[in-house]
Amino acid sequence: MKEHLSERVVNMATSATLAMAAKARELKAEGKDIIGLSLGEPDFNIPEFIKEAAKEAIDQNYSSYPPVDGYADLKQAIINKFKRDNNLTYTPNQIVVSTGAKQSLANVALAMINPGDEVILPAPYWVSYSEIVKLAEGIPVEVSTSIENDFKMTAEQLEAAITPKTKMLWYSSPCNPSGSVYSKEELEAIAAVLRKHPDIYIVSDEIYEHINFGEGHTSIAEIDGMYDRTITVNGVSKAFAMTGWRIGFIGAPEFVARACNKIQGQVTSGANAIGQRATIAALDAPVSKIQFMIDEFKKRRDLVLGLLEEIEGFKLNVPEGAFYVFPDISSFFGKTVKGRKINNASDFAMLLLEEANVATVTGEAFGDPNCIRISYAASEKELREAIGRIKEALS
Repeated sequence: MKEHLSERVVNMATSATLAMAAKARELKAEGKDIIGLSLGEPDFNIPEFIKEAAKEAIDQNYSSYPPVDGYADLKQAIINKFKRDNNLTYTPNQIVVSTGAKQSLANVALAMINPGDEVILPAPYWVSYSEIVKLAEGIPVEVSTSIENDFKMTAEQLEAAITPKTKMLWYSSPCNPSGSVYSKEELEAIAAVLRKHPDIYIVSDEIYEHINFGEGHTSIAEIDGMYDRTITVNGVSKAFAMTGWRIGFIGAPEFVARACNKIQGQVTSGANAIGQRATIAALDAPVSKIQFMIDEFKKRRDLVLGLLEEIEGFKLNVPEGAFYVFPDISSFFGKTVKGRKINNASDFAMLLLEEANVATVTGEAFGDPNCIRISYAASEKELREAIGRIKEALS
């Protein structure tokens, strides 16, 4: 019955991260001992103070429709967070709360992109960027990076990618899938290019902002000339281990926020009430409340890098944020492992799933066909076991 579906959905790719997670669950149901390193989901429990805020909201009967763009006191908590953490000043009319940062991105795309508009995506990029852009009838323009430059786009590459049809630049820092973090100097150089092209807008996805092991986080909206053309996207899924609560938000020029509010009002209305109340507690808390998770992720990063270095054929860099490593495994292409010919990263990821019982994600889904993404949002025991299995399968 495929002919009865819209071209829009027929042409849309399935999320590779969710597809791999579904495949892993299917194999687990068959009795296989699968270790899942495919999903970008913290394995920590939600901090108790956030749970208490949610319980209190239930007791206070927060069960009615919330405002489409978020409760006023949550918007104030977001404003305070932007000022405290990013030196950005917003008003309530510039904030929109959505059902996760993914909806925030979809709102922005539908509000700003016209058919044929080009959106620059430094590759690797988060798996859904390209499909969201295409859903809005825009054209994704990939700018390839490499492990040698920590998977970061240079100002020169950006300049070369800009055409008269360029409408937006979308990027994440810390980056999913590479863990790369753009320094202030690197963003200053990118901003210098963008100042020559005043009609290009920026989506800065900062969902991994606090999971940062290096010199700290810089929001491009802080940089001279960028504030009025940047949509800063954030949320509580990653740093606060609240993936299932589905709360994301933007800080944006007021006309963009109004447009996103208009779209959301017709599609989902307001994000869930209890999640919003819990988010106030999360954002009001000092970052020190979640420092234990950040410290543990750094410890796991170092563990995983050390274990992977023992496997011949893995090319590695040192990611400065998020909870992923993104090794270049192209040295295996053309080789036969366990009777399987490895032609690409997808073949390699499937080999690891079916021969080592370890779920990863092909880099092809992120715009980089030479790599795989490995999430270290798992226990030390699981990580040691998983990489041991990978090493054995490839030996």
